[in-house]
Parts: sequence; C-alpha cells; structure tokens
Amino acid sequence: MNELIRLARSLRCDPADARQAFTHRLRIGLAVAALILILSLFR
Repeated sequence: MNELIRLARSLRCDPADARQAFTHRLRIGLAVAALILILSLFR
C-alpha cells in the first residue's frame, strides 16, 4: 500500500496552469483505463 501511495505522489502534478493540470490528469486516467482493460483481457 505504501508503494501505491508513493507512486500516486510521484504522479501528482501541481502546475499553475489549469489546462496543464487537466491534460495531465486526462493522460493518467487514460493510462489507468488502458491498464485495467489489458488486465481484464488476460483473465
């Protein structure tokens, strides 16, 4: 669990620009969705 928290903190992005923050969160969300899709296909 500590590794997941550490990973989440390293992925955090706090830019001053709201657009950069949105695109960063969108990319992270898409990466997580792709990972879940790949893992579900291998089951």
